[in-house]
Amino acid sequence: MDKGQRYNEFGQWLKAKLGMKVQKISINAGFTCPNRDGSVGIGGCTYCNNQTFNPSYCHTEKSVTQQLEEGKQFFSRKYPEMKYLAYFQAYTNTYGTLSELKRKYEEALNVDGVIGIVIGTRPDCMPDALLDYLEELNRRTFLIVEYGIESTDDKVLQRINRGHDFACTADAVRRTHEHGILTGGHIILGLPGESHESLMKTAETLSSLPLDTLKIHQLQLIRGTRMAEEYFATPSDFHLFTVDEYIDTVIDFIEHLRPDIILERFVSQSPASLLAVPGWGLKNYEFVEKVRRRMEERDARQGKLFKTEFCQN
Repeated sequence: MDKGQRYNEFGQWLKAKLGMKVQKISINAGFTCPNRDGSVGIGGCTYCNNQTFNPSYCHTEKSVTQQLEEGKQFFSRKYPEMKYLAYFQAYTNTYGTLSELKRKYEEALNVDGVIGIVIGTRPDCMPDALLDYLEELNRRTFLIVEYGIESTDDKVLQRINRGHDFACTADAVRRTHEHGILTGGHIILGLPGESHESLMKTAETLSSLPLDTLKIHQLQLIRGTRMAEEYFATPSDFHLFTVDEYIDTVIDFIEHLRPDIILERFVSQSPASLLAVPGWGLKNYEFVEKVRRRMEERDARQGKLFKTEFCQN
């Protein structure tokens, strides 16, 4: 992190690492989830609705190549020299046979202008045989494996029907790191059962793992999900952040994080047609600017309150 920076920003890190500006293109490669098909559970995580982050071109009837080409057309109008990362985002993108996974990943890398892939998945879906293949793939191309962590508290994970415990997450992150693969995580702040104190402990716990990148999102309640139904039945079980409260919570969280972790985002913006609460009416870049200004006001900096005894990796 440069001296003038308040936190490690993903876009700057990625450009420095790859030597060019790149754009992620989301793909729905037709995978499902073991927490939906009965292998681990049914119904999925209580907050989950994959429509909230699938662009309009992401349809399973389209091939990986077609989705990438349509995504390229969208971005190339403004940035004709742009290069791309294929982002396997929807559902669990390591949940399949090794031959099927190889075929889809390799198809993405054969698309002109695609210089790497990002694979979003669950920590309970990373067998050693796949990690061995990904280690080899990592020698040929840029690769990030991004795990849905969501919470480090087993009681919270059980409450949201996650289908695995935090020990599973820690094991997957460590094994991926040991294979020399860039390892990312995704965390939700504000899940039922969490407090400000527990969130700061979450930052410390995450800092003990060999994570390279981290996405931070606020809790959003999506229409039609079980969590939204729970909220409307018993709203006292939830604490939904105001914008200003969440900004300060995010900054507190960042100050407790290990200072070298790359922060990809602080906020999520679901389509208004799907979002039940809270509706802030802010674009992502507007929220980020508010965070930056508030960090300057507070003289806050990533890792300012980080304690090395929490780092055991």
